[in-house]
Amino acid sequence: MEQLNHLLFTLINATPTSNFKVIIFAIILARYVIFIIPLSLIAIWLWGTANNIVLQRQLVVKTATALVFSMLFSIFISQLLPHKRPFVEDFGYIFLVHVPDSSFPSNHGSAIFTFALAFLFWHRLWSGMSLIIIALAIAWSRIYLGIHWPLDMLGAFFIGLIGCLLSQVIWYLLGNCITQYLFNIYHLYFAFPIRKGWIKV
Repeated sequence: MEQLNHLLFTLINATPTSNFKVIIFAIILARYVIFIIPLSLIAIWLWGTANNIVLQRQLVVKTATALVFSMLFSIFISQLLPHKRPFVEDFGYIFLVHVPDSSFPSNHGSAIFTFALAFLFWHRLWSGMSLIIIALAIAWSRIYLGIHWPLDMLGAFFIGLIGCLLSQVIWYLLGNCITQYLFNIYHLYFAFPIRKGWIKV
């Protein structure tokens, strides 16, 4: 398995002769595109049509719950089964500064794959598939820049599946209670912009 990991990494990892523009593009993907997660969830919660706002907020709650499970599971595995990053092993080339912590599974990968799978399962096919493409692009960029192994991203994908599964279970058991609790907090702390009509009730 490690031989396969090294082989795939070698095929993807950038080299000093790689196109500089591609490296810059990969850095943007690796560092900044992940912010699509909080920005999207905030926008989906705050704005929408009257007919869809309840369903949108249910999507936010389920997705956020899946993300919590995925990140906790990712952290647990990284502590239980630490794995050196490529640059720590002095393997390949690195083009993005990163702390030398455990590489498996990728936290970025776990987050973005969970987010994409959540939309695939609970929103629309087109939105889920679009986000899967973005997730794959982020996964590629972090391997290309030398800070993750390919299997780190495969592990992240399966963690995303587990996070969504656990979120669905929690939603089945406690979904209405959690949603009502969050609605109460939202109406309490955002009463002023709600009254002004800046955001949805």
